[in-house]
Amino acid sequence: MVKAALANSLWWLASSRSYVAFATALQDPAAAQQQVLRSFLRKNARTAFGQEHGLSEECTPTDFASRVPIRNYDELRPWIDRIRHGETGVLTADPVRRFVPSSGSTAARKLIPYTAAMHSQLNQAIGPWIFDLYRTHPQAMLGAAYWSISPAIADPLQFIEHSSIPVGFDDDAAYLGKWHKPIIDASMAVPAELQYITAIEDWRYITALLLLRRRDLSLVSVWHPSFFSLLMQTIRDHWSQLLSEISSGTCDIAKRLPSAATRVIRFRPNRRRSEELRIFGPLKINQLWPKLRILSCWTDGHAAGAATELAQSLGSVVVQPKGLIATEGIVSIPFQGQHPLAIRSHYLEFQEPTGLVRYSSELQRDHEYNVVLTTGGGLWRYRLDDLVVVDGMLGRTPSIRFVGKSAQLSDRVGEKLSDGFVSSVLMKLFGAAQTRPSFAMLAPDVDTKESRYTLYINADAAEEICAKLDGLLSANPHYAYCRRLGQLCSPRLFRVSGNAYRSYCQRLLAMGKRLGDIKPAVLSPIDGWSSQLNGHYVDTRLTD
Repeated sequence: MVKAALANSLWWLASSRSYVAFATALQDPAAAQQQVLRSFLRKNARTAFGQEHGLSEECTPTDFASRVPIRNYDELRPWIDRIRHGETGVLTADPVRRFVPSSGSTAARKLIPYTAAMHSQLNQAIGPWIFDLYRTHPQAMLGAAYWSISPAIADPLQFIEHSSIPVGFDDDAAYLGKWHKPIIDASMAVPAELQYITAIEDWRYITALLLLRRRDLSLVSVWHPSFFSLLMQTIRDHWSQLLSEISSGTCDIAKRLPSAATRVIRFRPNRRRSEELRIFGPLKINQLWPKLRILSCWTDGHAAGAATELAQSLGSVVVQPKGLIATEGIVSIPFQGQHPLAIRSHYLEFQEPTGLVRYSSELQRDHEYNVVLTTGGGLWRYRLDDLVVVDGMLGRTPSIRFVGKSAQLSDRVGEKLSDGFVSSVLMKLFGAAQTRPSFAMLAPDVDTKESRYTLYINADAAEEICAKLDGLLSANPHYAYCRRLGQLCSPRLFRVSGNAYRSYCQRLLAMGKRLGDIKPAVLSPIDGWSSQLNGHYVDTRLTD
């Protein structure tokens, strides 16, 4: 406990300067962003990309926008391939240290370049968040932290093209650079080496065992709230065995774990902790970990229902909504109760539905935008395909909330349904967040002779839900046209039983996804979910 508290304190103190700088910059986001752009151009205008686009340090934001088109990953890929094959000075003057793999639900794996400048930009955002978190909840600084660690896929190289640049980091702490990693490692309740356990159930069991041993757990940071809910389910399913092994200091499955994991795991007898847990039982999280103060996770978009469900089991533990953080970069951070733009990190632009591009200082409350990033890693005006809405202001800087993915499409017969649109449909369908099911996903259905969509939910629904869903989806003119032509039949409802998110993950894992890359979605372009999820169809079909 002392070691963790010391490491947390060092991280907090090291973050103080970036906290002050960020808090000051919130009063003038335009100046902060212009400084980010000038610094980026000063360093990278002479790269192959910069020269081809006629860039210089003197370029204004208007010049920059007129000379560099907004691109998606596929359009930027030829430049990244040049780096992958060993060419230098392509997108950035800094050498690319690593490619970090990322993937969507349907897209091929993307390789995101990371440089020293990219690490610096990440720290410019993470530092203020960490300082503000521990300043607001100082008791969380006194114990161990759990930062989610994903198990590796069985053969990661089969999904990664040949590269002269190393691909991936050993663990999430490495994203912040060499200086931060040892500090974070010292505060970790679970060692990063657990990522080498490829068997998902073994990984989940060992994680649960190590977490239960840590009475001093004070902070949990995961992505989707169901990630932690599944760990809690493992604890409930194996409660007696877990307590027995905590008491005896043994672990039956240790003999089949990879040596990289067993070298760092220490199993010591702890009868006192075992008996304490036995008294409390496995249901109340705040009793299992009496020092737990903060659980950081997604709460927006598709995660809203699961986050509400998890919060109900936490007792006095505070749920902190994460900012918008992607492999490609950081858009916003939790800060002083809101989620302001990370204006000292990357250069941010925002595209309206009409295509008009706005600067950070021009965003309007309650308006939706698509995020465009320029990063120190070499993503020049990169369309992130994340839809955000402005929900407030901190100083003069917009605070945003994630709505959904704009580029996640399902288009079987020309209906062109997007993740962002479906997310807004389900918000209207289910109303307030507290009444939403924790699992709700729309997907094309090939289990019938007709083409249609099925809504998979783990909650009871009224008979009229399919009619209402059909009406809301018909606000998309492409969907409405396909319905009028009879290319699509009315939607169906599938009532999911059991742990829906676990089954969802298991299917994508079987398809070769890494757990850390699995992003829960309100829209899946993959069909056949009725044979993968436990449950049954509900007879609420419309008459076509």
